[in-house]
Amino acid sequence: MSSRPTSATPALDHPAAPTRPALIWTALVLVYVLWGSTYLGIRVAVESLPPLTSAALRFAAAGAVLALALRLRRGPGALRVDRRQLGSAALVGVLLLAGGNGLVVLAESGPEGTALPSGIAALLVATVPLLVVLLRTAGGDRPRPWTFAGVALGFVGLVLLVLPSGGSGSVPLVGALTVVAGAVSWSVGSYLSGRIRMPDDPFVATVYEMVAGAAALAVIATVRGELHGFSPAEVTGRSWAALVYLMVAGSLVAFTAYVWLLAHAPISLVSTYAYVNPAVAVALGALLVAEPITAQVLLGGAVIVAGVAVVVSTERPRRSPAPAVEGAAPEAARR
Repeated sequence: MSSRPTSATPALDHPAAPTRPALIWTALVLVYVLWGSTYLGIRVAVESLPPLTSAALRFAAAGAVLALALRLRRGPGALRVDRRQLGSAALVGVLLLAGGNGLVVLAESGPEGTALPSGIAALLVATVPLLVVLLRTAGGDRPRPWTFAGVALGFVGLVLLVLPSGGSGSVPLVGALTVVAGAVSWSVGSYLSGRIRMPDDPFVATVYEMVAGAAALAVIATVRGELHGFSPAEVTGRSWAALVYLMVAGSLVAFTAYVWLLAHAPISLVSTYAYVNPAVAVALGALLVAEPITAQVLLGGAVIVAGVAVVVSTERPRRSPAPAVEGAAPEAARR
């Protein structure tokens, strides 16, 4: 899961020329594949890295790289914000990254049989757009009737996915509920990001979100005792590689592609990542680490994705400002 930018500000270079369809589809494929693959990346990273510590490292490193890039391209004042904007970005970062992403990382960690498969985690995170609709409704918005139909359909899929089946391929209930709690935190952060005074530039907002999220994750990891007896020498090369992949591919490359798309492509097209990412995650989990795809997973996942597709296709949100939904995200940081 990654945090998502809160406005459709153009990316670093602000090109004025018309955008070729090939560039749009290249960026879209990057978002589809890279954000979809981060769930598998998390699973591999936590094989030998402490879960919340790995998430803190990921966002701290990505935030530092993004801050340096902005500083070099835009000068000394690139990251300047007022206290209210800083506080808002920090709050959103804690909700998105420490609450949303952190709970997903926890759910995917642990011994086999209790850890949630990466593909199922992605399917559960796909409920975020549905939860955001409910938050909007509670806040006074009036979504279209078909939007509510999509929400209802998506939650039917959620029930089908986590319903105990008694077989060996049953979804670990504790892990599933942990991801749902993370999805709620992500949804609240996404909802608030469009209603409180955030930094105007989504890249700047993301820097402070990542820093705040990383700090909160580090504190929680310390309280949980994750670093007690931990030795970096015991971490496998496979887990280190997965962590670097999450930093670069998920939190930097895919995020940059997403922000660029917000400025150059219809939001209805960009929003399709919300139901393509889960399909990518399920496929990669099955192909690369032999995660089981049962009839229950196929049915529940298909119904969730169908519900999200209905919501995305009927909402047609305006291009500016764009809500931070991943997944939304994010994070900016990835899914």
